[in-house]
Amino acid sequence: MDQHLPSSPVASLPRGIVSVTGADAGGFLQGLISNDIAKAEDGRLVYAFLLTPQGKVIADFLIVPISGGFWLDCAPAAAADLAGRLNRYKLRAKVAVEDVSAQVRVFAIAVDSRQGLTDPRHPALCRRLYQPGTVPAGAMAPERYRAQCLALGVPDSADFGTEQTFLLECNAEELHGVDFRKGCYVGQELSARMKHRGTARKRILRAEVSTAPLPPPGTPINDGAKPVGELLTGLGTAALAMVRLDRWREAQGRPLACDGRAVTLSLPAYPLALPEEEASA
Repeated sequence: MDQHLPSSPVASLPRGIVSVTGADAGGFLQGLISNDIAKAEDGRLVYAFLLTPQGKVIADFLIVPISGGFWLDCAPAAAADLAGRLNRYKLRAKVAVEDVSAQVRVFAIAVDSRQGLTDPRHPALCRRLYQPGTVPAGAMAPERYRAQCLALGVPDSADFGTEQTFLLECNAEELHGVDFRKGCYVGQELSARMKHRGTARKRILRAEVSTAPLPPPGTPINDGAKPVGELLTGLGTAALAMVRLDRWREAQGRPLACDGRAVTLSLPAYPLALPEEEASA
């Protein structure tokens, strides 16, 4: 993408980029990912996941349309593994898969900018700009962008690990990361079953811990002696948490604790379907 950096403040984001190019790039990805690749072919970013056959998340990413194919904008630690897994799926498909993280920078820019691409996960998230280049003077620290994601309750791969979490537990539907009308993809059967039966009992919520530094990821959040969920990653005293929604509702009005510190849980800044609502839909 040949775009000049805007004059408005930007943040250079630590991201990985996997390139998928070639005559079969679109069809190749369509059979693997949770969202519809056709949405990216008209110049939009698309949020999607790669799953195991058992429906567990391997990685999430934003799909960036480029000439001759796509870039997958993912967590930096996920790029090499994601490229390797996609290469194993290639078979005879006319595609080239390559980790090009060292060649492309990802910038977050103002929501009202005319440059870059809109992040489909939430309207308040910064737009994204992709290009080679150095970090411009006056750029925001990436921590400010991370703080925005935490305030909205928007996670990424670093918040739920690899092959640990089911698609719907990651708030994938609410963040527009799955299309239940598209054709088959890896992990679809179990994901569709969880959707229609309303059996995804855990969700990612916002968490505010009383004092910093945060306890390490995986630390239990308890209602007395009963576990309600576990802390994920965060910044300062703000974090995300994977929570059993039924237990959280049972604990309403009672103090919750994480590693001996008070913690407050709240819904993300977007509508979240609760299991009972899903079951009655």
